[in-house]
Amino acid sequence: MKKKDPIEEARRYVDNARKVLKENTIILPETESYDDPKYVRAAGNYLWHGVLIALDAVFHVREDRRTRVHINDYLEAVGKRDRKLLDYVDNGYMVMHLYMNYDGIQNKDVCQTGFRLANAIIDRCEVMLPKSA
Repeated sequence: MKKKDPIEEARRYVDNARKVLKENTIILPETESYDDPKYVRAAGNYLWHGVLIALDAVFHVREDRRTRVHINDYLEAVGKRDRKLLDYVDNGYMVMHLYMNYDGIQNKDVCQTGFRLANAIIDRCEVMLPKSA
């Protein structure tokens, strides 16, 4: 069985998040916000999971773990190697996981920031991923 490319898989999650918002919500012009927090939460969840797939491919945080991985484990691993990526991951956690997923913040700008951060993290991970022969 062929193992999927983690970066391709991460991008698929971002595409799914975009599709969820596009097909299930509208932007209310008077508030520049999405009309349904349910789908904003789903999109935030997709984005964050895509980011975790990309991070796991580079940093292997989940390997040899008997307990649940915490965001601090990712921040520690990323901080040892790339300070700019650390900033992206820290902000991405707040926007995608907390604001979008947990809080369901419907503001269009917050959601666009989530997509921008997810793509930036995945792009940076792609560059850092060792190329197989």
